[in-house]
Amino acid sequence: MEMDGERNEDSFIESICDSVSSIVEGCRLPVKMKNWDEWTLAEVLGIKEKDGKRQFYVHFIDYNKRLDEWVNEDRLDRRKVQWPKKDGAGGTTGTVTVVGSRPASPAPSCTSLESVTSSSLAAAIQKKQAGRKRKAVALDLEVNMKEDSMDGSNQAGGPRQTGSLMVHHDNVITRMKNVEMIELGKHRIKPWYFSPYPQELISLPCIYLCEFCLKFHKSVKCLERHLDKCPLKHPPGNEIYRKGTISFFEIDGRKNKVYAQNLCLLAKLFLDHKTLYYDTDPFLFYVMTEFDNRGFHIVGYFSKEKESSEDYNLACILTLPPYQRKGYGKLLIQFSYELSKFEGKAGSPEKPLSDLGLLSYRSYWSQTILEILTDLKPPDGSDRPQISINELSETTSMKKDDVISTLQYLNLLHYHKGQYILVLNPDIVGAHEKAVTKRRLSIDSKCLHWTPKEWSRRK
Repeated sequence: MEMDGERNEDSFIESICDSVSSIVEGCRLPVKMKNWDEWTLAEVLGIKEKDGKRQFYVHFIDYNKRLDEWVNEDRLDRRKVQWPKKDGAGGTTGTVTVVGSRPASPAPSCTSLESVTSSSLAAAIQKKQAGRKRKAVALDLEVNMKEDSMDGSNQAGGPRQTGSLMVHHDNVITRMKNVEMIELGKHRIKPWYFSPYPQELISLPCIYLCEFCLKFHKSVKCLERHLDKCPLKHPPGNEIYRKGTISFFEIDGRKNKVYAQNLCLLAKLFLDHKTLYYDTDPFLFYVMTEFDNRGFHIVGYFSKEKESSEDYNLACILTLPPYQRKGYGKLLIQFSYELSKFEGKAGSPEKPLSDLGLLSYRSYWSQTILEILTDLKPPDGSDRPQISINELSETTSMKKDDVISTLQYLNLLHYHKGQYILVLNPDIVGAHEKAVTKRRLSIDSKCLHWTPKEWSRRK
């Protein structure tokens, strides 16, 4: 009898797998990645119907969320499904494996068990998920751009503010991209992540942004009417740096609140590790632009706390996708350290950094430190150059922890005869010299016209 029960259970699970209608949110199964002839384990985050067919929003396990997408049922391998556990995590409570590389063709669900059907199991799972959602605390992500509603309050014990963006907490809504396309100047950009734009805009095929004030519009005609009236040809605020076609503008989050909030909405489309926080008053925003005969076009930005107890010189950083892989990210980082040098203190970026941000910082830290080490000359009466961690920190305005972690990352720090020494590997030096020859952009401190402000005195 026990063997017969197991066989009946197996046949029931197989019948579920053969029916697309039985797949619910939280299931995990192999999905064929776009432009890649490979089946990758993915989790179903959302389901919708389009033109009478079901579509599934999937997240590929161990891949960045920017690859998440809506897929049709023909890209699902329903022969190996992991049903969600009671706690909502993807599990293996009902896994069916069939040898083979191609998914089975859609087939009617089996109804050999009269007392239980696939639809009843799906209904039961959905009922449990609905119960969990009712118990969960909902996050209010509705955008309210009215200044009188923004009191800047924060829950006690909540995540720390980070440049009008704060530490990201996933929920059912924020895990799914909600904007299909944006148009910013001459660029059409496909967003990577969720951003809480108004509900009436996210259902449109494209959101149109003014590239100077970043106000959002639902159609080209609305944008054209706005451009006829928009007085800006550059970000609001003071231009504090210009060399060639590159300019930096300093924007006060209190004086230019609407622009700062629109900037954060735009940034959230490409930053996953932060979520929006609408109190922009305590922050400064440094927007980098490229100049031509039409105006100053935004390239990227970073935000910074007016007063940081931990000497953070940067909260959030973003280079817009059309300008990535051109050296602008390192230029933003270098500019933040130039400001720290003017302030006469060592700075560090606020953690956690995004994956692309971490790569940019590691590259900048490595090049900056190697540039100093390769130019060192030995003092009189010595055959070896000498420098301390403190001297590296003072010269670069980098925190000592960042200097040490970079030296360890480059494998330059070694312990020898009771003391730490730096050993330059010829391969690393060669790679550095090659990178320097390719670098086209750099901040010229002579072109920076800026005076640090004492915000505590202003208060």
